[in-house]
Amino acid sequence: MTITPFRIDIPQTELDELKRRLAATRFPEKETVDDSSQGAQLESVRKLVEYWRDHYDWRRLEARLNALPQFKTEIDGLGIHFLHIRSPHENALPLVMTHGWPGSIVEFLEVIDPLTNPTAHGGKAEDAFHLVLPSIPGYGFSDKPSAKGWERGRIARAWDVLMKRLGYAEYVAQGGDWGSVIVTEMGVQKLEGLKAIHTNLPFVVPEVFPENPTPEEQIAIDQCLRFANDGSYYHHLQVTRPQTIGYALADSPVGQAAWIYEKLGAWSDSNGVAENVFRYDQMLDDIMFYWLTNSGASSARMYAEHPTMSFAARRIEIPVAVSVFPGEIYTPPREWCERTYADMIYWNRPAKGGHFAAFEQPSIFVGEVRNAFASLRN
Repeated sequence: MTITPFRIDIPQTELDELKRRLAATRFPEKETVDDSSQGAQLESVRKLVEYWRDHYDWRRLEARLNALPQFKTEIDGLGIHFLHIRSPHENALPLVMTHGWPGSIVEFLEVIDPLTNPTAHGGKAEDAFHLVLPSIPGYGFSDKPSAKGWERGRIARAWDVLMKRLGYAEYVAQGGDWGSVIVTEMGVQKLEGLKAIHTNLPFVVPEVFPENPTPEEQIAIDQCLRFANDGSYYHHLQVTRPQTIGYALADSPVGQAAWIYEKLGAWSDSNGVAENVFRYDQMLDDIMFYWLTNSGASSARMYAEHPTMSFAARRIEIPVAVSVFPGEIYTPPREWCERTYADMIYWNRPAKGGHFAAFEQPSIFVGEVRNAFASLRN
């Protein structure tokens, strides 16, 4: 039951060793195509690494995180790291938000103050949330599972324990990527006190595609097939061989960076160019969360816990809010969501944003979260 204050303090020796490794990088030769069809392109990765080596400042991020209330608590034998930021508005709605892969709590830094202190950002007091931002087991500063079994159902129950331990008898939940897997499972389980969920990656694909799809359905079908046939090989690798890829990710900072950088471009609303929406510092903040915690292998094992994971529909009976961002891996039509969710309280297609919605478009994301749960306010 103990909740212990947590502070990040990376030894300077680790940062010096990172700089040494970056300086000694052995790059492969240039790809034999003029696009990213073979993966992260040499010139782009080289520029990112040069910035990392010569200009990036980890202590900036460390200080920013240490200025926020951070804690660890043991749940079901595992230490869970989380941020807990209470709103100055007493009637704020408790909200647990969960990141995904290759994301981290870094994704949420720009939305924390607008969500917890809306009156300072053009909102109203009744828009306020108390925020809880945990790191998934095996990610960031949460402990790494030493045995199998930390799958979506167990994490969903752990998040419920966490919210109740913090004194929140009633709360709402939000997530994308693995965060969406987890909050969907929370909804499926109908956890006591969970009033509603919001997802920006809805799992609503029908078991059988319609024979005569509408134009909107055809777009979603084509996206699913494209992901299955071209975009999901990272998924198969991390499902089947997380330990093998883990050696490369643990030993090579450039390997870890390229593994993440590719997805930041491919899955964002950036026309495949991560730099169109992310600054180098943003990308490296997230990459550092994997490098400094040596969580390349442990984060990949989340996939091994879910070997049959897909976008297939999962029926939820509690209230569900949905935001379909245009740059997401797939953009299902409203009808698929209405068939899957018994009580869909909100649905919207924002104008911009992709898979990393809070990271890419924090202002739009804040508006979506506020609107998603507006009908639940007393």
